[in-house]
Amino acid sequence: MSTLRFNLPTFLTLSRIILIPVFVFTVYHHPFVGAIVFGIASITDLLDGYLARRSGEITKFGIILDPIADKFLVISALIVLVDMERLPAWIAIVIIVREFLVTGLRVVALSKDIVIPAEMGGKIKTTTQIFAVLCLILTGSIYDIDLYDIGIILIWIALVLSVISGVRYTVSFWKRI
Repeated sequence: MSTLRFNLPTFLTLSRIILIPVFVFTVYHHPFVGAIVFGIASITDLLDGYLARRSGEITKFGIILDPIADKFLVISALIVLVDMERLPAWIAIVIIVREFLVTGLRVVALSKDIVIPAEMGGKIKTTTQIFAVLCLILTGSIYDIDLYDIGIILIWIALVLSVISGVRYTVSFWKRI
């Protein structure tokens, strides 16, 4: 496993970070376009990990940068949704604190050459967050279809999964350290 190598998975991860300002600047005036940008950025999360594992191009840089890019994307979306008054601030805060906690633990573990891989609970949480964010962004944007209730239900599920997976990561961290 190399430390730093520019490859397609790394390019996809960096593109996710580059898409964040595009998402933020478009979502307020063009929610549908903002949702498309967010969706594309979310798909890069799926692709970069898959391609890195499939091609054997897993790097320490990618292991660190990928979850950071994910967190930046999710945190940006949560802040936007709070600003748009579509998400209570306390829900965003709990999810954001969990994201920082888990990322911090993973970086500390990696500094000791311990890789704490993503668990299924974290992957389900992320998928639920993505669909929740998309529903909350698109509320009233598609032929006045109200996706708000679906988005709120999904964000509550994501909140519960965030707390559970955060506890699991913390336990896993202390067992391995």
